[in-house]
Parts: sequence; structure tokens; C-alpha cells
Amino acid sequence: MVFNYQEICSDLLDDLPERTRKVLVKRFGLGTGKKESLQSVGEELGISRERVRQIQEAGLFELRKRAEKYRPIFSFFSNQLKTTGNLRKEDILLKILGLQSFEQEVFFLLSLADGFDRFLETQRFHTLWTIDRNALDLAQKATEKVYQVLRKKSRPVETEELESFGGMKLNILLAYLEVSKFIQKGPQGLWGLSDWPEINPKGVRDKAYIIFTREKRPLHFREVAQLINESGLFNSTKKAHPQTVHNELIKDERFVLVGRGLYALEEWGYQPGTVKDIIIKIFKEVQKPLTKEEIIEKVLEQRFVAKNTILLNLHDRKYFRRNSQGKYEPLLS
Repeated sequence: MVFNYQEICSDLLDDLPERTRKVLVKRFGLGTGKKESLQSVGEELGISRERVRQIQEAGLFELRKRAEKYRPIFSFFSNQLKTTGNLRKEDILLKILGLQSFEQEVFFLLSLADGFDRFLETQRFHTLWTIDRNALDLAQKATEKVYQVLRKKSRPVETEELESFGGMKLNILLAYLEVSKFIQKGPQGLWGLSDWPEINPKGVRDKAYIIFTREKRPLHFREVAQLINESGLFNSTKKAHPQTVHNELIKDERFVLVGRGLYALEEWGYQPGTVKDIIIKIFKEVQKPLTKEEIIEKVLEQRFVAKNTILLNLHDRKYFRRNSQGKYEPLLS
């Protein structure tokens, strides 16, 4: 169902006193999309901010008496909320009902309707609208349950997986999770706790981590910067610069330098250290001498380097030696 919100609001305001109409238009941002403060409106009209507030309240009181005329609109709003458990986060509700063009007009109409309650932002929830105050209790219980499950799993989950431990219809659970400040949908469409870096990336390192988990392969720091900028995953106009990415990755233990400018995730099994360090670790693991070919093969599982680089390190007589069988072994300290 489509309504002409601008025409409806104009009709409502049409026979109000001029000053009352101006106050409401400016305070709700009708036709402009930009709300003005009590102070700003007062200075423009030459009255105090308290007088602006009084005029606004008197105007809304008068309009609420006329709201019966627009019951079909309010029924439509109510039915939309019923599909999501009688509750919705404010910015999402306004975008859906206002078709992303008439959000302020929808907010104005909701402010006139009986049975619609607006709850302001708290430590736990974002600002929301509801037609049933019991829905807020249900949302608190549902989000707490999901929060505890996510903490136990310690990993982001797909939307479909939420339904298995939400205890309610998925569309209702999603509406409840949207109002939560502790649970969030991340850039890759996965759900998790808001303080997880893969859900709410704070800087270049977290964004790079998301890129690596998406690509599932070692990446050069220049490619990481390019993918961050081109991915469309992050709501930021600030570009990631290659040298900044390189500087940040090298300081973060989640990333391992595995080649010339090439990084991989430690969680993939890559070990930190130089090529020499890797060779020493290999000997500690196998506890026996190895052929040149065996060492090269094992190092190349950890590092993207030329074979000659491995041989140069292997020929360092301070650390390794070749035994009488032609195999290599570490020197005892």
C-alpha cells in the first residue's frame, strides 16, 4: 500500500494557525528531511525555546483529535509492526514505511497515532517503536538468549542458524536483534557480538581480517588495501592506503608475513618467524635429520619464497650441518 505522505501532512496542517504550522514543519523536518532544534526555531520566529515547545505540544494535541480521519494509514503502520513481533528499530521502520524518502513525514504521523509507543535509546537497545509494550520484554529475553549462545559458540553465525536457537519465527527474532546494541549483523552478513572485530571492525586491522576470512588465501598488502576499498563491506569514505595496511598487519599477531609483502592468517596454521626460524621449528617437530628436498617441501608449506632462499638459510653453519648420510640436522646449542 502506498500513501502520499506529503499530501496527508499538508492536509493535516492546512488550517492550523500559521505560527503553529511553521513550528511543526520545522521541528519535524516536513518537506526538508531535516529537523530543527527548539533553539533554532525560536530564534527564527523571535520567541523562546520554551514557547516553541508549548506551541508544538498544543499543535500535536489538536492534530491528534483529527487523526481518526487517517485510521487506514495507522492500521497499515500497525500491521507492518505486527509482522515483526509488534516492535521495530526506529530508523529501519521509518525507512520501510517512508520508502527512504518520507521518513520525517512517517515519524510525524506516528507521533499523532494512538497505540504507538516510542522508546528512546538505552544501554541495551536502540530507539524503537512498538504497539505492544510486552514485545519489549520478549525482545529482552530473546536477545539475552541469543547473546549467551553466541558467547558460547565464540564465532559469527549465518542468519538461518539463528532460527535454531531463537525459539521464535526468524523474521520476529531478526527484528528483536536489530534493536539490540550487543548483537549485530556484520559486513559479511553474519551475526555476532557487537564487540567482535569481524562483526564491528574498528580499523584497518579488523577490516583486513574480514578480507582474509572472505578470500581464504594469502594476500599481498597492496591487494588487501585494494579489496578493502572495493569490497563495499565497510561504510567508510576513508581509503585504506597500502603502506598503512602493511604497517598495521606487521604489528598484529593474527597476520603472518609469509613472503615478500605477502600475509596469511595465523589461524590457518602459518607460523611467525623468519625462514631460518621455520627450519628450526621443523627440526624440533620431526626430531630427525632431513634431506634438502624434505626441508624445502616443508618450508614451502609455510613460506612463499624461492628455493635458493631456503638453501641459503640451510647452509648457515652456525645453525645447521650436513651429516655423513647427506642429510641436514640442527647444531646442538
